[in-house]
Amino acid sequence: MTDPITAAGCGHDAPAMPLADALERIHAALTPITGTRRLALRSALGQVLAQPITAPEPVPAHDNSAMDGYALRSSDVGNGPLRRVGSAFAGHPFDGTVGPGECVRIMTGGVVPAGADAVVMQERIEAEGEQITVNDRPEPGQNIRRAGEDLRAGDIILDQGRRLTAADLGVVASMGRAELAVMRPLRVAFFSTGDELRSLGEALGPGDIYDSNRYSLYGMLTNLGVELLDLGVVRDDEAALQAALEQAARDADVILTSGGVSVGEADYMAHLLRRHGEAHFWSIAMKPGRPLTFGRFDSAWYFGLPGNPVSVMATFTQVVTPALRQLAGERIPAPRRFRVACHSTLRKKPGRQEFQRGRLLTTADGTLAVESVGRQGSGVLRSMSEADCFIILPADCGDVAAGDTVVVEPFAGPLV
Repeated sequence: MTDPITAAGCGHDAPAMPLADALERIHAALTPITGTRRLALRSALGQVLAQPITAPEPVPAHDNSAMDGYALRSSDVGNGPLRRVGSAFAGHPFDGTVGPGECVRIMTGGVVPAGADAVVMQERIEAEGEQITVNDRPEPGQNIRRAGEDLRAGDIILDQGRRLTAADLGVVASMGRAELAVMRPLRVAFFSTGDELRSLGEALGPGDIYDSNRYSLYGMLTNLGVELLDLGVVRDDEAALQAALEQAARDADVILTSGGVSVGEADYMAHLLRRHGEAHFWSIAMKPGRPLTFGRFDSAWYFGLPGNPVSVMATFTQVVTPALRQLAGERIPAPRRFRVACHSTLRKKPGRQEFQRGRLLTTADGTLAVESVGRQGSGVLRSMSEADCFIILPADCGDVAAGDTVVVEPFAGPLV
């Protein structure tokens, strides 16, 4: 990165950098953490795989029945009643071979006996004692789940860098594995800056506000599965900020702050970062969330977010989230975005890419649409609480009329 460390770079009159350019520069600078640990399978939920998972043997291990019914030779159907010669239950297979004119009662999951090439569901037969009449001839292979149909021996089932889901735990359990090697959690220290901020439980004085940013950041960081170090509210004092940054750099991989990244009398971050590492103050062409700082303080990566609550959440989702996932060793898929009709009129001036807050709807014909949640100011935190997606408007876009199509990005899980 070649950006000079300059306070002038974050002023509102500075040329704004496209968000895509900022993301590219950050991505190029970051190197994933090292260090792994072994966890019991249940404890690995939400962790990042440190090694690929390979199937040691096929799953299922045997051809088995997809339903309750009768295992038989399809060529025998239509030649008269079949004789039941045994049963095959899950965990209790039939030991013999199905011969001409024979069938075996079988339950879902039961091993298909030798000689049989199809399973007829029990609703399609007529039984009289041990005599079974099949009404319709099955196709060979009908209602049989083949060995290796789910997993083949040697297949890479889960790639390194995958964040494990509930379904993944089931897949790994189906192979008999009780432990996994995962990346150690990323450690993130965070704090808010500003003399006007008060913690919950404190009385508000003239001009004071409660610190909401730390609680939003706590929720979003927790959803990413990182280890947290909450350093609270740090006042606008150079010595206090330096002490907080030094503690954070000792204990964490990443430092995250909100407020104090623009140019002003009480903003000391530029001086501290210049003295202890590197900083790149960028004016990002996105709304909300113009000012952003990225760099290092000692050995820790540093992200300085704006102070306005919605700007904090927007820059976190669009900038910090992919960066933290990369640092954690996770393979990062492209954001899930798609086009839908917008049922609201949206106001926008060309110049910056906007992330307006929206709510997805299902229309009468079953298609998806979106509507605005209303006021879009960067201080209206309620707009994030009421929304379930961003409406992403390109930099060169102007006003949007009701009925126009727009790009939306649903919030990932309980985000945000």
